[in-house]
Amino acid sequence: MHGSREWQLATGLQVQAGDRRIRKTTPDAFSRTELHEALQALGVQNLVVCGRHTEFCVDTTTRKALALGYPVMLVSDAHTSAGNAAIGPQQVIAHHNATLTNISSFGPRAKAIAHDAVRFLAD
Repeated sequence: MHGSREWQLATGLQVQAGDRRIRKTTPDAFSRTELHEALQALGVQNLVVCGRHTEFCVDTTTRKALALGYPVMLVSDAHTSAGNAAIGPQQVIAHHNATLTNISSFGPRAKAIAHDAVRFLAD
């Protein structure tokens, strides 16, 4: 539910006054949101993806971004999972890092990078 503890940004995340927040209600950050239009208006051509719930939100949003034509930098050590009955959290994360970077059918590709390499993208 919006406003609940689960809706809060992760502790330690550095938020700037001009940062834009887009509320989503499904694992797909593009579904029923203005995200795609906002990115287009800003001229964004590449995305950096990280977040919570690797197997749901990160996976679904990355796939949709690729389908919409955005190359994705998947921050390989900045998405999380609680795991499931079959495999643990680190296995879920490793699986998605490998799987999402293997998708080629959309044209644009996802590339896994470590969090400390992200800062060099802006340089």
